[in-house]
Amino acid sequence: MKAQSPNNDNTSSIPPWIRIIQDGFVVWVLLGAAWGWFAPDVAASGKTWIPEALAAVMLGMGLTLTHQEVLNLRYSGRMLMVGVALQYLVMPLSAWMIAMALGLPKLLALGVILVGACPGGTASNVVAYLARGDVALSVGMTTVSTLLSPILTPLWIWILASTWISIDFLPLLGTVTKIVLLPVLIGMIVRRFWQPTPRFLEGLLPIFSMVIIAWIVGVIVGLNHDQLNIAGVVVIAVVAHNALGLGLGYWVSGFTKAAHQQRRTVAIEVGMQNSGLAVALAIAHFGPIAAVPGAIFSIWHNVTGPLLASVWRRRKD
Repeated sequence: MKAQSPNNDNTSSIPPWIRIIQDGFVVWVLLGAAWGWFAPDVAASGKTWIPEALAAVMLGMGLTLTHQEVLNLRYSGRMLMVGVALQYLVMPLSAWMIAMALGLPKLLALGVILVGACPGGTASNVVAYLARGDVALSVGMTTVSTLLSPILTPLWIWILASTWISIDFLPLLGTVTKIVLLPVLIGMIVRRFWQPTPRFLEGLLPIFSMVIIAWIVGVIVGLNHDQLNIAGVVVIAVVAHNALGLGLGYWVSGFTKAAHQQRRTVAIEVGMQNSGLAVALAIAHFGPIAAVPGAIFSIWHNVTGPLLASVWRRRKD
Protein backbone atom coordinates (compact mmCIF):
# COMPACT_ATOMS: atom_id res chain seq x y z
CA MET A 1 0.00 0.00 0.00
CA LYS A 2 2.62 2.56 1.02
CA ALA A 3 6.07 2.76 2.50
CA GLN A 4 5.65 6.02 4.36
CA SER A 5 4.84 6.05 8.01
CA PRO A 6 1.12 6.40 8.71
CA ASN A 7 2.16 8.17 11.92
CA ASN A 8 2.38 11.43 10.02
CA ASP A 9 0.76 14.50 11.55
CA ASN A 10 -0.47 15.44 8.08
CA THR A 11 -2.87 12.49 8.08
CA SER A 12 -5.32 14.67 10.01
CA SER A 13 -5.99 16.42 6.69
CA ILE A 14 -7.25 13.19 5.13
CA PRO A 15 -11.07 13.19 4.85
CA PRO A 16 -12.86 10.50 6.89
CA TRP A 17 -14.43 8.98 3.79
CA ILE A 18 -10.97 8.17 2.42
CA ARG A 19 -10.07 6.44 5.70
CA ILE A 20 -13.28 4.41 5.51
CA ILE A 21 -12.38 3.23 2.00
CA GLN A 22 -8.86 2.31 3.13
CA ASP A 23 -10.15 0.39 6.14
CA GLY A 24 -12.30 -1.69 3.79
CA PHE A 25 -9.29 -3.17 1.98
CA VAL A 26 -10.39 -6.75 2.69
CA VAL A 27 -13.81 -5.97 1.21
CA TRP A 28 -12.26 -4.69 -2.01
CA VAL A 29 -10.08 -7.78 -2.35
CA LEU A 30 -13.11 -10.02 -1.84
CA LEU A 31 -15.07 -7.98 -4.39
CA GLY A 32 -12.21 -8.43 -6.84
CA ALA A 33 -12.29 -12.19 -6.28
CA ALA A 34 -16.08 -12.21 -6.76
CA TRP A 35 -15.71 -10.28 -10.03
CA GLY A 36 -13.21 -12.85 -11.27
CA TRP A 37 -15.53 -15.71 -10.30
CA PHE A 38 -18.74 -14.37 -11.83
CA ALA A 39 -17.17 -12.78 -14.92
CA PRO A 40 -14.18 -15.03 -15.58
CA ASP A 41 -13.79 -14.28 -19.29
CA VAL A 42 -13.77 -10.53 -18.75
CA ALA A 43 -11.41 -10.77 -15.76
CA ALA A 44 -9.00 -13.17 -17.47
CA SER A 45 -8.60 -10.76 -20.40
CA GLY A 46 -6.48 -8.59 -18.09
CA LYS A 47 -3.76 -11.22 -17.84
CA THR A 48 -1.21 -9.38 -19.98
CA TRP A 49 -1.49 -6.24 -17.85
CA ILE A 50 -0.60 -7.79 -14.49
CA PRO A 51 3.14 -6.87 -14.60
CA GLU A 52 2.33 -3.27 -15.53
CA ALA A 53 -0.33 -3.05 -12.82
CA LEU A 54 2.07 -4.27 -10.14
CA ALA A 55 4.79 -1.94 -11.43
CA ALA A 56 2.34 0.93 -10.93
CA VAL A 57 1.89 -0.12 -7.28
CA MET A 58 5.66 -0.21 -6.79
CA LEU A 59 5.98 3.20 -8.45
CA GLY A 60 3.55 4.46 -5.83
CA MET A 61 5.73 2.94 -3.12
CA GLY A 62 8.72 4.78 -4.57
CA LEU A 63 6.82 8.06 -4.43
CA THR A 64 6.48 7.66 -0.67
CA LEU A 65 10.27 7.35 -0.24
CA THR A 66 13.02 9.93 -0.35
CA HIS A 67 16.64 9.10 -1.08
CA GLN A 68 17.57 10.39 2.39
CA GLU A 69 15.14 7.96 4.04
CA VAL A 70 16.80 5.09 2.18
CA LEU A 71 20.27 6.30 3.16
CA ASN A 72 19.16 6.60 6.79
CA LEU A 73 18.34 2.88 6.85
CA ARG A 74 22.02 2.27 7.67
CA TYR A 75 21.28 3.66 11.13
CA SER A 76 18.26 1.44 11.72
CA GLY A 77 20.13 -1.04 13.88
CA ARG A 78 20.00 -4.72 14.68
CA MET A 79 16.24 -5.26 14.49
CA LEU A 80 16.12 -4.20 10.85
CA MET A 81 18.79 -6.76 9.96
CA VAL A 82 17.11 -9.46 12.06
CA GLY A 83 13.73 -8.73 10.51
CA VAL A 84 14.95 -8.81 6.90
CA ALA A 85 16.94 -12.00 7.60
CA LEU A 86 13.80 -13.67 8.98
CA GLN A 87 11.83 -12.44 5.96
CA TYR A 88 14.18 -14.17 3.53
CA LEU A 89 14.73 -17.30 5.62
CA VAL A 90 11.41 -18.15 7.29
CA MET A 91 9.11 -17.54 4.34
CA PRO A 92 11.03 -19.31 1.52
CA LEU A 93 12.01 -22.32 3.63
CA SER A 94 8.59 -22.74 5.25
CA ALA A 95 6.99 -22.49 1.79
CA TRP A 96 9.14 -25.36 0.55
CA MET A 97 8.45 -27.48 3.64
CA ILE A 98 4.68 -26.93 3.43
CA ALA A 99 4.60 -27.73 -0.28
CA MET A 100 6.54 -30.95 0.30
CA ALA A 101 4.49 -31.96 3.36
CA LEU A 102 1.20 -31.54 1.50
CA GLY A 103 2.50 -33.23 -1.65
CA LEU A 104 1.29 -30.38 -3.84
CA PRO A 105 1.42 -30.76 -7.63
CA LYS A 106 4.55 -29.22 -9.10
CA LEU A 107 3.09 -25.94 -10.33
CA LEU A 108 1.11 -25.35 -7.13
CA ALA A 109 4.19 -26.13 -5.04
CA LEU A 110 6.10 -23.66 -7.18
CA GLY A 111 3.35 -21.09 -6.59
CA VAL A 112 3.69 -21.43 -2.80
CA ILE A 113 7.47 -21.04 -3.11
CA LEU A 114 6.99 -17.96 -5.30
CA VAL A 115 5.00 -16.34 -2.49
CA GLY A 116 7.63 -17.28 0.09
CA ALA A 117 10.50 -15.90 -1.97
CA CYS A 118 8.92 -12.46 -2.43
CA PRO A 119 9.64 -9.37 -0.31
CA GLY A 120 7.35 -8.00 2.38
CA GLY A 121 3.84 -6.91 1.50
CA THR A 122 3.10 -3.30 0.67
CA ALA A 123 0.13 -3.14 3.08
CA SER A 124 2.24 -4.16 6.08
CA ASN A 125 3.15 -0.59 7.10
CA VAL A 126 -0.49 0.29 7.69
CA VAL A 127 -1.11 -2.97 9.56
CA ALA A 128 1.95 -2.32 11.77
CA TYR A 129 0.53 1.09 12.60
CA LEU A 130 -2.86 -0.40 13.47
CA ALA A 131 -1.10 -2.96 15.71
CA ARG A 132 0.68 -0.18 17.62
CA GLY A 133 3.95 -1.47 16.24
CA ASP A 134 7.19 0.25 15.30
CA VAL A 135 6.18 1.91 12.03
CA ALA A 136 9.69 3.15 11.24
CA LEU A 137 10.98 -0.42 11.52
CA SER A 138 8.12 -1.63 9.32
CA VAL A 139 8.92 0.94 6.62
CA GLY A 140 12.60 -0.01 6.82
CA MET A 141 11.93 -3.74 6.47
CA THR A 142 9.58 -3.24 3.53
CA THR A 143 12.09 -0.98 1.79
CA VAL A 144 15.16 -3.18 2.33
CA SER A 145 13.41 -6.46 1.43
CA THR A 146 12.02 -4.82 -1.72
CA LEU A 147 15.43 -3.47 -2.78
CA LEU A 148 17.00 -6.92 -2.19
CA SER A 149 14.27 -8.78 -4.08
CA PRO A 150 15.80 -8.62 -7.60
CA ILE A 151 18.58 -10.91 -6.34
CA LEU A 152 17.09 -12.89 -3.46
CA THR A 153 13.66 -13.65 -4.93
CA PRO A 154 14.89 -15.41 -8.11
CA LEU A 155 17.76 -17.00 -6.16
CA TRP A 156 15.40 -18.66 -3.66
CA ILE A 157 13.07 -19.79 -6.44
CA TRP A 158 15.98 -21.38 -8.26
CA ILE A 159 17.39 -23.03 -5.11
CA LEU A 160 14.07 -24.48 -3.92
CA ALA A 161 12.27 -25.40 -7.14
CA SER A 162 14.89 -26.12 -9.81
CA THR A 163 15.10 -29.78 -8.79
CA TRP A 164 11.66 -30.52 -10.28
CA ILE A 165 11.01 -27.69 -12.77
CA SER A 166 13.22 -25.75 -15.15
CA ILE A 167 14.09 -22.39 -13.60
CA ASP A 168 15.95 -19.72 -15.58
CA PHE A 169 17.53 -17.39 -13.05
CA LEU A 170 18.35 -14.44 -15.31
CA PRO A 171 14.85 -13.99 -16.80
CA LEU A 172 13.41 -14.04 -13.28
CA LEU A 173 15.95 -11.45 -12.16
CA GLY A 174 15.03 -9.29 -15.13
CA THR A 175 11.30 -9.53 -14.39
CA VAL A 176 11.70 -8.64 -10.70
CA THR A 177 13.97 -5.74 -11.62
CA LYS A 178 11.46 -4.36 -14.15
CA ILE A 179 8.40 -4.87 -11.96
CA VAL A 180 9.85 -3.92 -8.55
CA LEU A 181 13.21 -2.18 -8.49
CA LEU A 182 12.96 0.16 -11.48
CA PRO A 183 9.49 1.51 -10.61
CA VAL A 184 10.58 2.13 -7.00
CA LEU A 185 13.68 3.98 -8.17
CA ILE A 186 11.67 6.01 -10.70
CA GLY A 187 9.19 6.93 -7.97
CA MET A 188 12.03 8.10 -5.73
CA ILE A 189 13.50 10.21 -8.54
CA VAL A 190 10.11 11.80 -9.25
CA ARG A 191 9.75 12.52 -5.52
CA ARG A 192 12.97 14.57 -5.60
CA PHE A 193 11.36 17.04 -8.00
CA TRP A 194 7.72 16.84 -6.89
CA GLN A 195 6.31 17.08 -3.39
CA PRO A 196 2.84 15.47 -3.40
CA THR A 197 0.25 16.66 -0.93
CA PRO A 198 -0.53 14.54 2.16
CA ARG A 199 -4.00 13.89 0.74
CA PHE A 200 -2.38 12.29 -2.31
CA LEU A 201 0.36 10.33 -0.50
CA GLU A 202 -1.63 9.17 2.52
CA GLY A 203 -5.12 9.14 1.00
CA LEU A 204 -5.48 8.63 -2.74
CA LEU A 205 -2.28 6.65 -3.42
CA PRO A 206 -3.16 3.80 -1.01
CA ILE A 207 -6.65 3.58 -2.54
CA PHE A 208 -5.08 3.37 -5.99
CA SER A 209 -2.88 0.48 -4.78
CA MET A 210 -5.87 -1.26 -3.18
CA VAL A 211 -7.87 -1.10 -6.40
CA ILE A 212 -5.00 -2.55 -8.43
CA ILE A 213 -4.39 -5.39 -5.97
CA ALA A 214 -8.11 -6.24 -5.93
CA TRP A 215 -8.10 -6.18 -9.74
CA ILE A 216 -5.10 -8.54 -9.88
CA VAL A 217 -6.86 -10.99 -7.54
CA GLY A 218 -9.93 -10.88 -9.80
CA VAL A 219 -7.86 -11.57 -12.92
CA ILE A 220 -6.21 -14.58 -11.30
CA VAL A 221 -9.55 -15.98 -10.13
CA GLY A 222 -10.89 -15.53 -13.66
CA LEU A 223 -7.88 -17.27 -15.20
CA ASN A 224 -8.27 -20.24 -12.84
CA HIS A 225 -12.07 -20.36 -12.66
CA ASP A 226 -12.26 -23.96 -13.89
CA GLN A 227 -9.32 -25.14 -11.79
CA LEU A 228 -10.38 -23.77 -8.42
CA ASN A 229 -11.64 -27.18 -7.36
CA ILE A 230 -8.00 -27.71 -6.30
CA ALA A 231 -8.08 -24.61 -4.13
CA GLY A 232 -8.87 -26.52 -0.92
CA VAL A 233 -5.37 -27.89 -0.39
CA VAL A 234 -3.87 -24.58 -1.52
CA VAL A 235 -5.88 -22.75 1.13
CA ILE A 236 -4.40 -25.09 3.75
CA ALA A 237 -0.91 -24.32 2.44
CA VAL A 238 -1.54 -20.56 2.45
CA VAL A 239 -3.02 -20.56 5.96
CA ALA A 240 -0.07 -22.58 7.30
CA HIS A 241 2.46 -20.41 5.48
CA ASN A 242 1.00 -17.16 6.77
CA ALA A 243 0.69 -18.55 10.31
CA LEU A 244 4.33 -19.68 10.34
CA GLY A 245 5.47 -16.28 9.11
CA LEU A 246 3.52 -14.40 11.76
CA GLY A 247 4.35 -16.86 14.55
CA LEU A 248 8.05 -17.36 13.84
CA GLY A 249 8.53 -13.67 13.15
CA TYR A 250 7.22 -12.84 16.61
CA TRP A 251 8.85 -15.76 18.45
CA VAL A 252 12.35 -15.66 16.92
CA SER A 253 12.62 -11.88 17.24
CA GLY A 254 12.02 -12.39 20.95
CA PHE A 255 15.48 -13.94 21.28
CA THR A 256 16.94 -10.50 20.60
CA LYS A 257 15.14 -9.20 23.69
CA ALA A 258 13.26 -6.77 21.46
CA ALA A 259 10.29 -4.84 22.82
CA HIS A 260 6.80 -6.17 22.10
CA GLN A 261 6.25 -3.27 19.73
CA GLN A 262 9.18 -4.36 17.57
CA ARG A 263 8.26 -8.06 17.77
CA ARG A 264 4.77 -7.27 16.50
CA THR A 265 6.26 -5.35 13.62
CA VAL A 266 8.65 -8.12 12.63
CA ALA A 267 5.80 -10.66 12.79
CA ILE A 268 3.63 -8.56 10.49
CA GLU A 269 6.45 -7.86 8.05
CA VAL A 270 7.49 -11.51 7.86
CA GLY A 271 3.95 -12.87 7.60
CA MET A 272 2.65 -10.42 4.97
CA GLN A 273 4.14 -11.02 1.51
CA ASN A 274 4.11 -9.12 -1.77
CA SER A 275 1.88 -11.82 -3.23
CA GLY A 276 1.09 -9.60 -6.22
CA LEU A 277 4.69 -10.04 -7.32
CA ALA A 278 4.34 -13.81 -6.93
CA VAL A 279 1.29 -13.67 -9.20
CA ALA A 280 3.10 -11.58 -11.80
CA LEU A 281 6.11 -13.94 -11.83
CA ALA A 282 3.84 -16.96 -12.14
CA ILE A 283 1.94 -15.48 -15.09
CA ALA A 284 5.10 -14.29 -16.85
CA HIS A 285 7.16 -17.47 -16.44
CA PHE A 286 5.13 -20.50 -15.33
CA GLY A 287 1.39 -20.21 -16.08
CA PRO A 288 -1.91 -19.35 -14.33
CA ILE A 289 -1.98 -22.44 -12.06
CA ALA A 290 1.23 -21.31 -10.36
CA ALA A 291 -0.51 -18.00 -9.62
CA VAL A 292 -3.31 -19.57 -7.54
CA PRO A 293 -1.36 -19.58 -4.21
CA GLY A 294 -0.44 -15.93 -4.69
CA ALA A 295 -4.05 -14.95 -5.37
CA ILE A 296 -5.30 -16.79 -2.27
CA PHE A 297 -2.49 -15.37 -0.15
CA SER A 298 -3.49 -11.87 -1.32
CA ILE A 299 -6.89 -12.38 0.26
CA TRP A 300 -5.82 -14.30 3.35
CA HIS A 301 -2.96 -12.14 4.66
CA ASN A 302 -5.14 -9.05 4.29
CA VAL A 303 -7.59 -10.73 6.65
CA THR A 304 -5.21 -12.12 9.29
CA GLY A 305 -2.97 -9.04 9.40
CA PRO A 306 -5.71 -6.55 10.33
CA LEU A 307 -7.34 -9.07 12.70
CA LEU A 308 -4.07 -9.62 14.55
CA ALA A 309 -3.50 -5.88 14.61
CA SER A 310 -6.89 -5.32 16.24
CA VAL A 311 -5.98 -7.79 19.01
CA TRP A 312 -2.57 -6.25 19.63
CA ARG A 313 -3.98 -2.73 19.53
CA ARG A 314 -6.09 -3.50 22.63
CA ARG A 315 -3.09 -4.68 24.66
CA LYS A 316 -1.27 -2.23 26.90
CA ASP A 317 2.27 -3.58 26.43
